[in-house]
Amino acid sequence: MSDNYTDYRFVKKPLPIKNRLWPLYGAGFENLGVNDQPIETDLPAYGPDELLIRHDACGLCFSDIKILSLGEKHPRIFKDMKKDPVVMGHEVCMTVVGVGENLKDQYQVGQRFIIQADIYVDGVGYAYGYMIQGGLSQYGVIDQRILNGDDGNYLIPIKEKTGYVESALVEPWACVIAAYQLTYRTGIKPGGVAWIIGGANADPNLPYTISAGFDEQSHPAIVLLTNVPASFAGWLKQKAKDLGIEVHDVPTPDQLPSAIDKIDDIIVLGADADIIEKVSPRLADFGVVAIVSEKPFARKASIDVGRIHYNRWVYVGTKSPDIARAYSDTPVRSTLKPGGLCWMVGAGGPIGRMHLQRAIELPDGPSVIVCTDVSDTRLQDLKQSFEQDARDHLITLVCLNPTKAEDVAQLAEYKQCGGFDDIIVLAPVASVIAEAATYLNRKGVMNVFAGVNRGVMADLDLSDVLDKDVRVIGHSASTIEDMLTMLRDTEEGRLSPNRSVAAIGSLEAAKTGLQALKDATYPGKVVIFPNIKELPITALPDLKHKLPTVYAKLKNGREWTVEAEEEFLRLMAL
Repeated sequence: MSDNYTDYRFVKKPLPIKNRLWPLYGAGFENLGVNDQPIETDLPAYGPDELLIRHDACGLCFSDIKILSLGEKHPRIFKDMKKDPVVMGHEVCMTVVGVGENLKDQYQVGQRFIIQADIYVDGVGYAYGYMIQGGLSQYGVIDQRILNGDDGNYLIPIKEKTGYVESALVEPWACVIAAYQLTYRTGIKPGGVAWIIGGANADPNLPYTISAGFDEQSHPAIVLLTNVPASFAGWLKQKAKDLGIEVHDVPTPDQLPSAIDKIDDIIVLGADADIIEKVSPRLADFGVVAIVSEKPFARKASIDVGRIHYNRWVYVGTKSPDIARAYSDTPVRSTLKPGGLCWMVGAGGPIGRMHLQRAIELPDGPSVIVCTDVSDTRLQDLKQSFEQDARDHLITLVCLNPTKAEDVAQLAEYKQCGGFDDIIVLAPVASVIAEAATYLNRKGVMNVFAGVNRGVMADLDLSDVLDKDVRVIGHSASTIEDMLTMLRDTEEGRLSPNRSVAAIGSLEAAKTGLQALKDATYPGKVVIFPNIKELPITALPDLKHKLPTVYAKLKNGREWTVEAEEEFLRLMAL
């Protein structure tokens, strides 16, 4: 490899005296940069307990679009952006180019890292690319918030031969794999707060009981009772007295004790949509609503799917009068059903492609994967990218456009034959989520992966929770452990984040790249290289004419590779 790549890789060139970056001064694209350009500042100074780093690759994420849309109203931003602008970019790979005096026994110039962006110090979030300057800059400072936060060190080292792009894209990929590793309680929360409510159609003659999770081995600390049938209420109070559980009679749902803010378990006797809509907002994070009813709901319930996504709420149910069975009979499954039918809604975007790639490459994946998207161009690219892989794994890949009558009819056939075992929703639209839920098979699971805002309501038929044991779950973000798992899968060749790349560009092109992301111009990820010569956003196939020696090292003329990256940096690195 030429001297230019080696010099870049091992930081052999003198550092510049200036740093270029994209400041965001408030909501809206018009507040990104100055005169539609990045600005130039002095190279950042770093202290004895800090690192100076170079940003090598930065993936653009739809979370960046949310920052652009919301500005200071974004829940992760709590500063005056006009005085202290946000520098976005949290999907990053970085190289150490300067080491503070007190850290020289731990770090050295040339070490490379990725970062878990959700940084917390004393419980306060300082997310990278939100509160801390992110990857849409050439250089940055890693301080003690990152090196010594609540979860320890948020930097994750990468191996010498691991590529810059595949490292940067570990972050979004970690969010994808984390969605299939979710766990949910199989009983009432020990030491928690449980609220048992008799709905309008609770049957006073049913022998309600709790066979597990309300005994010496495990039980809540506090129980609230509202309109519970007398015989069951008496049984609960006697058991609670024996176990030392605090009991409160709550005459109506509006009269909760002031000292109690959030509820871990809300148990509703009877299929009462009015009650569920009224009390669900009191759920704590990771809260469970357990529905106990022999009869179906008279109507759909309006459910906050944003909080299913962000707060990990879940609704479970049973026709048995034994409350414990609502939790235990059908434990919530987050993995894809081996050999099952899977539907990916809105699959044509960058994250949808990751979900599809993972599902195809699983050792025990689905037998049929249906991908829907409103863009024929994206669907065609999906087929071109993954149809042969699916065939090699004995998976039938079907791509449908729900704006076309014939494709809608084909989708309806799956519903008529029982429905889907897994539905992954990648479109943050309440009506789409509500409609997709009606396609679930018995014991099917719908994962609301799309970033639906808290407070977004969807009308769901909770009768299916009782009659078909369906479950609706959701997820956001990833942990350090998720990123370590994904990095290991990358470095050991089990999953390739490089396949997610659709276009690349230099720092100067970042604003154009973000607009392209908002406009869904490219089917895959757009990656910015902050420290290269100027390059407009360029689709990988177009490298054939712009950088033919790089194009020659792509896989099949369309997939990024480590070899193409080395050739690219040989030609383009500053």
